[in-house]
Amino acid sequence: MSRRGPLEVHVGDRVRMRKPHPCGGYEWEVTRIGADIRLRCLTCGRRVMLPRSKFEKRVKAILTAEDDESAR
Repeated sequence: MSRRGPLEVHVGDRVRMRKPHPCGGYEWEVTRIGADIRLRCLTCGRRVMLPRSKFEKRVKAILTAEDDESAR
């Protein structure tokens, strides 16, 4: 079964990617939403932009901002 519509992600959400960044980090923060998605690596601070289609294929889990606040 395929998903219907775009993946629901918001600015400030943390996401876990399928493959690690060269620095070794798996977690990223979403800093921009649109046709392209800008991410900031939470390990090294590097910023990258991915087309939404590539982002949706590479994301493993969305760790929303609400999840992080409740864990504190």
